[in-house]
Amino acid sequence: MTEHEKFMKAAIRLAKRSAAEGEVPVGAVVVCDGEIVGRGRNRREKGKSALLHAELEAIGKACKKLGGWRLHRCDLYVTLEPCPMCAGAIINARIKTVYYGAPDPKAGSCGTLIDLFAVDYNHKPAVVPDVLGDECAGLLRAFFRDLRLLKKAKKQAAQTVQSEE
Repeated sequence: MTEHEKFMKAAIRLAKRSAAEGEVPVGAVVVCDGEIVGRGRNRREKGKSALLHAELEAIGKACKKLGGWRLHRCDLYVTLEPCPMCAGAIINARIKTVYYGAPDPKAGSCGTLIDLFAVDYNHKPAVVPDVLGDECAGLLRAFFRDLRLLKKAKKQAAQTVQSEE
């Protein structure tokens, strides 16, 4: 297993914890000098906040641990391509390299839908896509498949109750 796979596996474990709690399975870790210094996972539903993305949580924890907001020696590993909000946080935190697993065709802002890192900002993180991409995409597919099945079962149960009344 490569070092990149090791760190992405750590992000995948966090994503699985989110899925187990009914959250979209996204996990992220910030790595500095070969050590994980920040971990994060999606918590938007539980926290009822659009700001509770895995990347933001991991970046916040890394800043706290390292004692500053500049993470120029750090890399970010995340299971899903960052959205515009997270890409902005990555730029502002000066993250060196972003490694992501699955592309996001709906909000991917590191090259899939748009590439915010190509804009002439004062910092341009490097991007490495498709690190354990199949495994990361599989987590998301399974989560949304199960969510659709659950919604369908609830709808059928409600229809059965109505027809019995």
